[in-house]
Amino acid sequence: MTHVQRSVQRAGERFRGGDPDAGIETRHAFSFSGFYDPDNVRFGPLAACNEERLAPGAGFAEHPHRDVELVTWVIEGELTHEDSAGHVEVVRPGDVQRLSAGAGVRHSERNEGAVPLRFVQMWLTPSEYGGEPSYEVVRGVGDDVSYGLPGVEAVLHVRRLPAGERGSLPGAPWVYVHVVRGSVRLDGELLLEAGDAARLMDASEAEAEAVGSDAELLAWEMHAEPHFG
Repeated sequence: MTHVQRSVQRAGERFRGGDPDAGIETRHAFSFSGFYDPDNVRFGPLAACNEERLAPGAGFAEHPHRDVELVTWVIEGELTHEDSAGHVEVVRPGDVQRLSAGAGVRHSERNEGAVPLRFVQMWLTPSEYGGEPSYEVVRGVGDDVSYGLPGVEAVLHVRRLPAGERGSLPGAPWVYVHVVRGSVRLDGELLLEAGDAARLMDASEAEAEAVGSDAELLAWEMHAEPHFG
């Protein structure tokens, strides 16, 4: 693997937010809400990668979004989504959920199940602002799947690797790798544990290996920064 720049953010280095008293715990990879670091605002079009933990009955009340693409991956439990465009869905592990906010949409996210909910939600800035909001859930994706994001020059790659198995990751100007579970070694040198993330710039195709146990990771292949204004 050759690249101009590589950085690693360990799980323990994420900013912890949310409202624990309300059953909400959040771990932010980028500047978000009450946490601001001018050197950690975005990576390519990726502006947020939040690990969310919701206790049974907890959730986020209806709130607005605009000009952002939200992609959600459920790790454990079930996420109930409801939005102002009339969509009501339950998102489960293995589903990819996308909400394109367009010129404006409101939604709520809740854990209506009996067990804790854990999910990763990623925000990307679209290439063009405005337009009608849209929503999609892709059910039960496989162990090696790629999901292109409309309106953003970005593709999400999901990799589930049995222990000792290897899988390829794409090359791109910006590649963001987030380990959901297990341990992963990139190109035989960089070990990432659950919750860790690697940011690769100008990377060639890489190889990921599950170390010690089965592993699951999300990798964003991104080809252009957002255009503002």
